[in-house]
Amino acid sequence: MSGFFGAALKSSCILDLFFGTDYHSHLGTRRAGLAVHGENGFVRSIHNIENTPFRSKFDRELDDFEGNIGIGCISDYESQPLLIHGRLGSFAISTVGKINNIAELKQLCFDSGMNHFYEMSTGEVNPTELAAALICTKDSFLEGIKYLQEIVDGSLSLLLLTDHSILAARDKFGRTPIVLGKKEDGSGYCCAFESHSFLNLGYKPYGELGPGEIVEITPEKVEVLKGAGKKMKICSFLWVYYGYPTSTYEGINVEQMRNRCGNLLAKRDNLGKGCVDCVAGVPDSGIAHAIGYSNATGIPYARPFIKYTPTWPRSFMPVSQTQRNHIASMKLIPVQEMIKDRRLLLIDDSIVRGTQLGNTTKFLYDSGAKEVHVRPACPPILYGCKYLNFSRSTSDLDLITRRVIQDLEGGEPSAEILAEYANPDSERYAKMLEEIRRRSNFTSLRYHRLDDMVESIGLPKCKLCTYCFDGVE
Repeated sequence: MSGFFGAALKSSCILDLFFGTDYHSHLGTRRAGLAVHGENGFVRSIHNIENTPFRSKFDRELDDFEGNIGIGCISDYESQPLLIHGRLGSFAISTVGKINNIAELKQLCFDSGMNHFYEMSTGEVNPTELAAALICTKDSFLEGIKYLQEIVDGSLSLLLLTDHSILAARDKFGRTPIVLGKKEDGSGYCCAFESHSFLNLGYKPYGELGPGEIVEITPEKVEVLKGAGKKMKICSFLWVYYGYPTSTYEGINVEQMRNRCGNLLAKRDNLGKGCVDCVAGVPDSGIAHAIGYSNATGIPYARPFIKYTPTWPRSFMPVSQTQRNHIASMKLIPVQEMIKDRRLLLIDDSIVRGTQLGNTTKFLYDSGAKEVHVRPACPPILYGCKYLNFSRSTSDLDLITRRVIQDLEGGEPSAEILAEYANPDSERYAKMLEEIRRRSNFTSLRYHRLDDMVESIGLPKCKLCTYCFDGVE
């Protein structure tokens, strides 16, 4: 995942751009960049943020930036924003999403006369550079963006900075959000992935782009260049995990959704009030789910372990799975006095590979816990994400569910069999849960049902992407 922010003001946009971009730091872990346009043209800077927060990398450079229009990005993968000089002129561009047909689109560019792309250290082409190249095959930015929306397999939202405006385009099916803000004093507008990112900067919410919608933002106005499409498939995992608690997507706040999620988890559960001593959320995204569960059951909410945030980054930040596991174990510090001889119920946002929550359970037992019951706040993840780089997994077998299913079936399952494993009322689903519980040493395990998760969000299922849970595109 990545996040971006843009501002178009009648005066300097630098501080708004700096702080607005910084508010997206939870969405990216590897690269960050700012690009602005002023009297002296474009200025752009990109830094590695793998071991240093965004703010510390850019605060000493702010005096080098000048301009009233700019975009910034926190990226989980590639360097951006990119500064491009092409047949449509000079511009900066930043993207969020995942392009699955990169090889095909590269060939389109070569066939149209382009000779090369810069190669990243991974040996791959920067997808943001590819997007820019495809836009430049058309006669205008608008036509280029429309073309890009049609030919990308996956998802792609973007901000494109020209010498006088920002073009903001939400991906074709609205899998990721773009929210608009307006300065309370009328001095300009902003656009962002996260709606909370501009609230402390003097903006009020101005609207959300619909699926595939394209707007042009200047200090004076927001003009719709292409209307929104009717079909939406916004990522349901934004509410479950990725979104910051203060953010709102499609009018639905993340924190409130997680409270509802925990409430519905509790109503489905067969654990009585006397079966466990406390409910705990795995920091950070599991906390609101756990509060909802506690409120619904009357089981006390507690914090038997604390996340050490001053130095440890997000657990999936390093490329190496071994490093991720090590950091995950280092950053959660047990409060042994609240663990010893107690029966704990843990709510985490999800179980992906199964390693981290298994390790968490082990250190709880090592700290004296009598029982550890686990309640993930989403259904079992059966398919790797095709749209948002949610996981860097190269195979579905990185998922604990698929490893268990392969062992239970004695080989690769068919689509029909996987559909049974996605059905919470099926025998195969029950066998999968029991095997995951056994391997992870949980006292009990119960996932959130998909229908309950959809109800927790409050949008019709047809408007949500639930591919990783049920394989429905």
